Amino acid sequence: MKPVTLPFAAALLLAGMGPAAAVDFQFWYGNTGAAETAIQNACAAFNDSQTEHKITCVGQGSYDTAMQKAIAAVRAKQHPVLIQFFDAGTLDLMLSGAVEPVAEALPDVDWSNYVTGAKSYYETSKGQLYSQPYNASTVVFYGNKEMMAKGGIDALPQTYEALVEALRKLKTAGVECPYVTDGHPWRVLEQVAARHGAPIASRSNGYDGLDAEYLINQGLPAQHLTNLAAWHDEGLVKLDPETRAGTFSDAFNAGECAFMEASTANYSAAYKALGDKVLVGMAPVYEGTERKNTFVGGGSLWIMKGHDPEAVAAAGEFLNFVRQPEQQINLIREAAFVPVTNDVMAVMREQNLLTDPAFGSIEAGMESLNQPGNENSRGIRLGFYVQFRDIFKEETQRAFSGEQTMQAALDNAKTRGDELLRRFQQTYSGVELP
Repeated sequence: MKPVTLPFAAALLLAGMGPAAAVDFQFWYGNTGAAETAIQNACAAFNDSQTEHKITCVGQGSYDTAMQKAIAAVRAKQHPVLIQFFDAGTLDLMLSGAVEPVAEALPDVDWSNYVTGAKSYYETSKGQLYSQPYNASTVVFYGNKEMMAKGGIDALPQTYEALVEALRKLKTAGVECPYVTDGHPWRVLEQVAARHGAPIASRSNGYDGLDAEYLINQGLPAQHLTNLAAWHDEGLVKLDPETRAGTFSDAFNAGECAFMEASTANYSAAYKALGDKVLVGMAPVYEGTERKNTFVGGGSLWIMKGHDPEAVAAAGEFLNFVRQPEQQINLIREAAFVPVTNDVMAVMREQNLLTDPAFGSIEAGMESLNQPGNENSRGIRLGFYVQFRDIFKEETQRAFSGEQTMQAALDNAKTRGDELLRRFQQTYSGVELP
């Protein structure tokens, strides 16, 4: 097969100035559970909707496994046309040379219809979209209404100052676990920095060059993590191993803990366990903050190079299909994701779906993603970022356990993270960021 260098429209011309030739093509994804079921249903619906093409959707068990298999498949020239990959691996795929920017492959799509926070994460510094947002989520704030009432709290706190006051009231009222978290950087670092418009790294979180450095040991991120450690020491916050349930989400769902910051995708399990006791809103900010958009989580769909124009055209038809409001709504209903295009909310309102408990986190998630943005809320464009997340959690967990101060943890994470960035920069020496 010849590598594809032509945009989607040109590919159609080569295919004969009409519908693309019938193609059987593959799509690899990295989800399991409800998300996998939803993806397989979307693939079946696409095949049922037309007779021109057939998509075979192959689960790989995890995003990392899908990526590793795709690398091996590219070398063997047996890779799929489409691959789903998660947010933190965006830069690796952008610089891999193995993918075609989706905006080039599908130039007629109105990409401006995409939700601000969902689109910006997968764009270049110049605003070109490289992959199509698909299974999207973001962070929201959860409260257990019944437990909140024990402290005389009738609404979700909108600021951290109000949250701490509420946590102290709950503790005084005898609630052993006012707030719970697992300390994952997506929740306690990335999303907090994003909605405050604060940097995680220099050079606009890496969008402006591979010479970025981590800034997590100063400013808002450092202050928040220091606060979180202090609240933990005060007995207001518990971590996974300190709960009876063993994980932060299970502890909240079991009615053990009153508050948590978690993904919109956590809503369905929380509602199934707690019903109308669950309250959902945008995550808190510190007083005086001009709120910015939160980051998108989940995955996006990438077109891989090395396929005939007909295969790329067929993949484009699938991307067009899953972008339709009804297909997005199905994905949301089955796996608790959020819409990736703005028109979906209008459809959901027309169909009175937003009153359905199955969609209980949608409005808060969309409101959060669609807040005004700045250079620090676009996303994260840092090399070896998946490995950095592991470093961050290792160092901060040592702080929560009392082995070092939180400031020392963040200093260590910065030093180790910068070493990763320099290795990545050396690997791509002479390469200009797209």
